[in-house]
Amino acid sequence: MDAWHVPTPSRIPGDGSAPLVAHDSATGSLQQIGPDAGTARFYVCGITPYDATHIGHANTYLTFDLLHRVWLDRGLQVHYVQNVTDVDDPLLERAERDGVDWRVLAREQIALFREDMTALNVLPPQQYPGATETIDEVVALIEKLRDLGTVYRVDDPEYPDYYFTTLDAPGHVALAGLDEQAALATFAERGGDPDRPGKRHPLDALVWRMARPGEPSWPSALGEGRPGWHIECSAIALDNLGTSFDVQGGGSDLIFPHHEMSAAHAHTVSGHPFARHWLHSGMVGLDGEKMSKSKGNLVFVSRLRHEGVDPAAIRLALLAHHYRDDWMWTYSGLRAAVDRLAMWREAVHNDTGLNADSTIAEIRAALRDDLDAPRALAAVDAWAGGSLAIDSDDTEGPGAMLEAVDALLGVDLRLGTSATTALDWQL
Repeated sequence: MDAWHVPTPSRIPGDGSAPLVAHDSATGSLQQIGPDAGTARFYVCGITPYDATHIGHANTYLTFDLLHRVWLDRGLQVHYVQNVTDVDDPLLERAERDGVDWRVLAREQIALFREDMTALNVLPPQQYPGATETIDEVVALIEKLRDLGTVYRVDDPEYPDYYFTTLDAPGHVALAGLDEQAALATFAERGGDPDRPGKRHPLDALVWRMARPGEPSWPSALGEGRPGWHIECSAIALDNLGTSFDVQGGGSDLIFPHHEMSAAHAHTVSGHPFARHWLHSGMVGLDGEKMSKSKGNLVFVSRLRHEGVDPAAIRLALLAHHYRDDWMWTYSGLRAAVDRLAMWREAVHNDTGLNADSTIAEIRAALRDDLDAPRALAAVDAWAGGSLAIDSDDTEGPGAMLEAVDALLGVDLRLGTSATTALDWQL
C-alpha cells in the first residue's frame, strides 16, 4: 500500500559527516549506528490499524524520523520499511465490537495514520506493505522453517495451527534478558498463548492460524488461514531489506515477544542476525499509568489537531523528552511546546538574528549523541532567545536556522500553520 508524502529535506551547509552513536538494546551499550557510506537500511514495526494515532505511536515514529534525518544529513541513502498489521486479533475484536467490517476499520485507521504522519512532518518509508499484501511471502518463509524442522502443527484435529519452536532458535530471549518465568508472563500479556494445548513449549510462537468461522483467511499450501504477528515482520523485512540490515526499531514494549521472535524466525532461515542494531523508544503514560489501548487512556494526535493544536507544537512536545525515556504526557508540557514554537518562529522571521553556524553544529552534535533531542531543542532556545534579546546585523542567521530546524528536527517554522488557541480549555 502507499505511505504518505513528506518531502525529503534539503542538505544543510556545514559538516554533517559525524557518525551517529546510539543505545543498542541488544548490547545495552552505545554503538555506532549505520554505515559510513552508501545505503542505511532500517525497519520499524507499524501500527495495527484499529486505534490510530495516539501520542505513544507518534513518540515512536518521531524517534525513527530523527534517525532517518541524521542519516540523510550524513549524506547516506536511506532504505526504510514499515509494515501495517492489517489483520490480527485486536483489529478483528474492535471491528466486531463496533459492528463494522474489519477491512473498513483498517482502511479508515490507516488513512488517519497517514494524515497524522504527514501533519507531524515524519518522513515516509519507501515500502509500506500490509500483512494482507504479503501472504505469499509469509507462507514461503513458514515453509522454509518447516523444512528446517523448526515449525510443527499442534495436535488439534479441528485447528492444527503451525507453531515455531522458539527454544531452538538462535538468540532466544536475547534482547530482553528475561528468565523463562518472566518471559512466559510477558508473552501472555502481549498477545501470546502459552496455555494453548498441543504446543511443545509454552513460548512457541504461532506462525499460521488455520481458518476459523467468521474470521478472514487466505488459501495457501499450509491450508486456509492467516499469518501470526511475529512471522509477518520477519517475512516483510527479509523480502524488502534482506538479512542483517542496520536497525530494527519500535517501542520498548515490542522487545519481547515481538522483536525477539521475529528475529528468531529470520535468523533461523538466513543463518545471520536479523538486524545489526536494535533501537527502542520509551513508553508514554497519562495520569500515572502507561498509555495503552487496553486501558483506554489515549491522547490522539488527530484529536489534538482537530482542537486546533499546531502539529509542530505536538512534535516539539514529544521531542522535549529523550527517546529512550518513559514519561507522562501533560497538557502543561504541550503548552510549553506551544510557547517554544512561538518563540522560535518569531526569531526566524526577524530580519536579523544571531549567526546560526555554531547552533546548527550543536544540533548535529546532540542528535548524533544518542538522538538527544532535548539538548538540540535547548540549543535552538538559546539561539532564539539571544536573537530576540540583542541587536544583530546578521541577516542570514534566521533563514539558516529555519532550514536547519526543519531538516534536522522536522519542525516547520514557517508562518501560516494552524492555530493553538484551542489549548486554553485544557490548561
